[in-house]
Amino acid sequence: MADKTSGDRGARLAADIGGTFTDIVLELGGHRWSRKVLTTHRAPEKALMQGIEETLHLSGVAPNQIVWFVHGTTLATNAILERRGARTALLTTDGFRDVLEIGDEGRFDPTDLNLVKPTPLVPRELRFTISERMAADGRPLIPLDEARLTMVAAALREHRVESLAIGFLHSYTNPDHERAARDRIEALLPGLAISLSSDVCPEIREYERFSTTCTNAYIAPIVAAYLDRLEENLRWLDIRCPAFLMTSGGGVVPLHLAKRVPIRLVESGPAGGAVLSSSIAQELGETRVLSFDMGGTTAKICFIADGLPQVSRLLEVDRAARFRRGSGLPLRIPVVELIEIGAGGGSIASVDAMGRIAVGPRSAGSEPGPACYGRCGTEPTVTDADVLIGRIDPERFAARTVRLDIQAAEGALAGRVGDKLGIEALEAAVGTVELVDETMANAARVHGAELGKDLARHCLVAFGGAAPLHAARVAEKLGVSKIVVPKAAGVGSAVGFLRAPMAYDIVISRPVRLDAYDAATVATILDEIDRRARDVMSSLAGIGELSTAHTADMRYVGQGSEISVSIGRDAPAAQELQARFEERYRALFGRVIPGAPIEVISWQLRLSRDTWRGDGRAPRLKARAKATAPSAVRPVFDVHRGGFTPYDVYERGALSPGAVVRGPALIVEDETTTVVPDRFDVRADESGHLVLERCPGQEAVG
Repeated sequence: MADKTSGDRGARLAADIGGTFTDIVLELGGHRWSRKVLTTHRAPEKALMQGIEETLHLSGVAPNQIVWFVHGTTLATNAILERRGARTALLTTDGFRDVLEIGDEGRFDPTDLNLVKPTPLVPRELRFTISERMAADGRPLIPLDEARLTMVAAALREHRVESLAIGFLHSYTNPDHERAARDRIEALLPGLAISLSSDVCPEIREYERFSTTCTNAYIAPIVAAYLDRLEENLRWLDIRCPAFLMTSGGGVVPLHLAKRVPIRLVESGPAGGAVLSSSIAQELGETRVLSFDMGGTTAKICFIADGLPQVSRLLEVDRAARFRRGSGLPLRIPVVELIEIGAGGGSIASVDAMGRIAVGPRSAGSEPGPACYGRCGTEPTVTDADVLIGRIDPERFAARTVRLDIQAAEGALAGRVGDKLGIEALEAAVGTVELVDETMANAARVHGAELGKDLARHCLVAFGGAAPLHAARVAEKLGVSKIVVPKAAGVGSAVGFLRAPMAYDIVISRPVRLDAYDAATVATILDEIDRRARDVMSSLAGIGELSTAHTADMRYVGQGSEISVSIGRDAPAAQELQARFEERYRALFGRVIPGAPIEVISWQLRLSRDTWRGDGRAPRLKARAKATAPSAVRPVFDVHRGGFTPYDVYERGALSPGAVVRGPALIVEDETTTVVPDRFDVRADESGHLVLERCPGQEAVG
């Protein structure tokens, strides 16, 4: 199906560590093998190595045949959410000690008198200040008080600080003071991990820059320790190829580069899913795609336009309120624009104070996992509900590596939900499934409204262990008529890792107004960003030739956010920049503001190289062919019929290209099950994707 630019002479391996399962995918010579193993949270590399060994055994591929290894992990994200990162301090300019708490002075809910804002990762007693000052144009105003650094180092030692963030005012224009402070403290405290804001996030807006740098410092030691253990384990397995990490921006970077800026590893798994959906959109020629990734812990929703995901430069983590912008810790990094909610297979069902069923955001994860896993879990989950209503075959789950206990699922739903509401366990299961489907559909509606998207005109691409179970019902609620369940959907994010380009983004803030535009100044700025790029390229020696793409973040003067505009390598004329900005602005907002001054805030360079390419042919839906006979019939609760309905069961591997299955049916495979209601037909295309389409005359039912 694919011609792999980095894997023509060997195997390609990907590993995605999720909150519940660790997914492994191995590709060689057009063949693919995959495995799901329960994540071991205390030592994530344990499950990773187990999955790799099992996959190698399954495939017969030798470790020394692997030439490309890509890894994505929730380690950085979980460390932030669970507040178990390194003991971190902040060194900043006099007068700016409390920026992390003041933030932008906004309230994400102005009506809540008891509003609780996110707690900074660095407590006030570990935030130190020093006399120094740079002007906004980079001129030194107050020299760095180097004598004070000795006192700061002593305080860091006394407080047993493990990692230090240094963020000075306007250091994005001149990093000299930050670098001098780092050098002095490194000499006094060798071995201390230090993150500079001028390296991690050299952009304007002190709150976001300081927050990003502190978060990077907070996770840096544990990420570095994990990556060191990973390298050691890979060598033990005799896997000697280069190792790459998936980043939040949808690209992969070498392991040593990931150690330098680990904050870019946040949201790496969801980014891999967006890459998969983008490649599927390109294969099928779909210009509007809604990517739906539902795993064991969370569900992720992302819009793909013309084969590319939307990319943002701001991410919020650890939100105090779901769907509320401003309620989390801001991170200014390249990130795929998506919405993530606590609605996965392991999301826990309960009864709230108003006597209603509630689902998530807490998850049973893999330890102990859903009640049906038989690992001493007692709280009911979405997976327990899916088992009870017949969507999941207890004997067929996770390639038969986890045998599910249907009685345990029934007992958990009855005891924790049904008995409290005076209903049977089955009713509790149906309510749980309907609620989680509505939660995901509503998240898609909210995200679509924010981006101005017409959901009904999109094709839904569903992957992850749980998404194919729920995709048809979510599509009905959204009015979507077409669903694609990719080949190897259950390990979709890991497949996306193997399709991701190598990419690294370099951004610097140098504000330039077009009404005071100087081409020589802009040329100097572009030269500076190119110098930074050469440093990165030197660390990628031997990887191959990288392409470059320059962009400028622009806005009308006084606006609070920017839009990205493509520019060339050479300094463009002011009139050209204005024309490109207005064209992009009009496309987004339908109008321009005549006569309003325009400015460039930041300049960006993306280094990239494709590591995978399709065969250039869109897979066709062959002439209709009769599907093989179903392997079984299983009763599944149908919410529209209000009772159990016989569903034909088909093995996905037995469906030849062009085979058509009419719902109601279940298409089963090792990593997931696709639920096909009677309102849909499903056909297998040439590439092995399942394409579900609503039958003519069947209206969407919410």
